[in-house]
Amino acid sequence: MQAEGFDPVGNVKKFLEGCGCSSQIKITEATIFTVSDASAAVGAPEEEILKSILLSVNHGKSFALALMSGVNMVDTKKIKKLLGASHVSFAGKEICEEWSGFRPGGVPPVGYPEQPVTLIDEDLFRYGTVWAAAGTDHAFFPVSPDELLRITQGRRAEIKKG
Repeated sequence: MQAEGFDPVGNVKKFLEGCGCSSQIKITEATIFTVSDASAAVGAPEEEILKSILLSVNHGKSFALALMSGVNMVDTKKIKKLLGASHVSFAGKEICEEWSGFRPGGVPPVGYPEQPVTLIDEDLFRYGTVWAAAGTDHAFFPVSPDELLRITQGRRAEIKKG
């Protein structure tokens, strides 16, 4: 649970600097709340927009992040199997904000007090750069999928529906 006065963008920036990631956070007046919003704001195809989806594992006993290509949907059954969990579901808006400090539409891949288990959609590795939210629905940063793998200490996984 995040402390009062939590600065979402500042937290992401501090994390990126602390792990030696050279990506720079950019702020836009346009919202990046949806994949299509983000695509228009950053000028990249929807496939290259990174969706960071917080998942509740075993009824909130832990959390995981699914980092998805903007056009893909997450398959919670695949994630359940990969994690050896009895239950995986999407964290609701209130739980997401309470646990992480980040609101949906601005959920980043990094910047948490403790990085949740992170699974990265295989399709993201088709692109040289993907565009991630940086703590709010007006902040984002470009990052290569390989760098994303490094800074999240995540793992590549086949986690999309279909």
